[in-house]
Amino acid sequence: MDQDSALNPGLVRVPELHEKPAAYLSRPVAQVLAVALSIVGIFAVLPVAVSLWEVWTTVPLKSIGMFVPVVSLLLILRAWRSLDWEMGGSWWGLIILTATVALVHLRDVAIIEIVISQSIAISVPPYPLVAVAYAAGTVLLFGGTRLLFRARFPVAFMWLVSPVPNYFSTHLDLPLQHLSSEVARAFAHAIGQHLSPDQLTLMFTPQFGMFIAPGCNGIRGAVTLGMIALVAGYLYQFKPWVTAAVVAGAIVTGYIFNFLRLCGLVVYYVIALHIPWLQSRATMGDYMIGATLFAVATWGLFTVIRVLGITGDLWPPDLTRVPAAVQSSPWQSSFLLRWGAFAVLISLGSVSYARTLINRTPEASLPALGEFPQQVGSFHLTGRHNETLLQGPLLFYWADYANGSGDTISVAVSPNFGAHDALVCRYARGQDWVWHGNLPMPTARGQVGFSGSYFVTDTGEFEEATTICTGDSCGQYSTDSLRLGLIYTVPKTNVLTNPSPTRPIPVMIRASTSNIHIDPVVARQQLTDDIRDFLAGTDLSTFTLPYRRQ
Repeated sequence: MDQDSALNPGLVRVPELHEKPAAYLSRPVAQVLAVALSIVGIFAVLPVAVSLWEVWTTVPLKSIGMFVPVVSLLLILRAWRSLDWEMGGSWWGLIILTATVALVHLRDVAIIEIVISQSIAISVPPYPLVAVAYAAGTVLLFGGTRLLFRARFPVAFMWLVSPVPNYFSTHLDLPLQHLSSEVARAFAHAIGQHLSPDQLTLMFTPQFGMFIAPGCNGIRGAVTLGMIALVAGYLYQFKPWVTAAVVAGAIVTGYIFNFLRLCGLVVYYVIALHIPWLQSRATMGDYMIGATLFAVATWGLFTVIRVLGITGDLWPPDLTRVPAAVQSSPWQSSFLLRWGAFAVLISLGSVSYARTLINRTPEASLPALGEFPQQVGSFHLTGRHNETLLQGPLLFYWADYANGSGDTISVAVSPNFGAHDALVCRYARGQDWVWHGNLPMPTARGQVGFSGSYFVTDTGEFEEATTICTGDSCGQYSTDSLRLGLIYTVPKTNVLTNPSPTRPIPVMIRASTSNIHIDPVVARQQLTDDIRDFLAGTDLSTFTLPYRRQ
């Protein structure tokens, strides 16, 4: 208290001009606001989030990916705490986030696909890249470069939201499935239980047996243990070569314990032959055996971690605490500006998705079969059917056409996919093309660009020509190289700014032959001619008009 106040208690002290104002936004509140907005911001890249959720909940092999964002968030907060919750963010983060949101919206209305080989193609931007870019952008926007550097592992860890690429799924699943069945069969023979010679089915009696499904091949357990080991290597500050060794050992352990699980299941089935009550509970027995072995494997992994860790126990060492570089009050106004700018970006990025959800056609209101014209040039409609996933979502409406010369053409239209290239489905199914390239075709409304692909199977040969139609405009293009090719579409300007009324709709034309003895070059030319004859009298807008959302 100064002298004037002491002499006159009724005087009120007025702050001097050079004194700092009181804080109007506390640091904990700012941290909560930053984390909350980062979570809400997922709506700006909603299609990626929805697609990942569908993959996690429908593909058991990739279900572990749903834990990756949670683990990354916790590790980022841990790194942020070590910097004393520094709030010196950078506007570069907003640039990264803006570019990420723009690329996701571009992917919604256009195809950009890099073809690496007959078995590998990458859609741009790939979902893991979106996850990493989004995490890096939010960290940089609110925490700054020092936090981005310190949290580089959890940001990079976001790449594992899709832990097993489709290439490995399609090319390793079946061989490992066969290997697992051979191991289980060999063990059954070793204990004196002779089984039927079926490849993937082990029948103990004509009515009692087990099928070695893809989920029994050990990839899930190996991936899960490998990811646990990777996070543990970061938390316990292992050297890179130690982390690599522990991860490799965890993956191998996952496979070995899967074989032990199958052997244990064989023993269960042998016991169940004498105790009929157990036969109807084999699935639960499999779960119990697998859970027990996984718990043992996890205990072994953490034992190794405890031995190799610098603390000698299971408590990970704390990150070195570094005082925050920004302590004075100006960070508050800067934070509010960055927070507000990100909120505006989220609003702009989410408005089209909100409109789509509001105008979305309920699945139940879709027709049982697709609506197709009865006559297309000289071709007449001969049949219709639907293509769906096992869980029920509709993929394509199909229609078959034939002319008087015996030529047959199939047409597929997807009412739900949006910008989607059918070649991706072929990769997922393990079907490799023999040829693919640009395929311009004349139609009743002029020339339209198609992306063509030619396949040879054990039952015949077929060619597919795919394009994307937006309103009355259609077009899809691809390079003619066998490797490092490109498949792309050019979206209309009004679609980029207002995609809901003119939603892109994939259309696919297929011609096939069951003659497996014909030369592939000759067969492809004949099938191309069939597609050209069909499209010459076709107005593609008649196929897409019933499914445009207004």
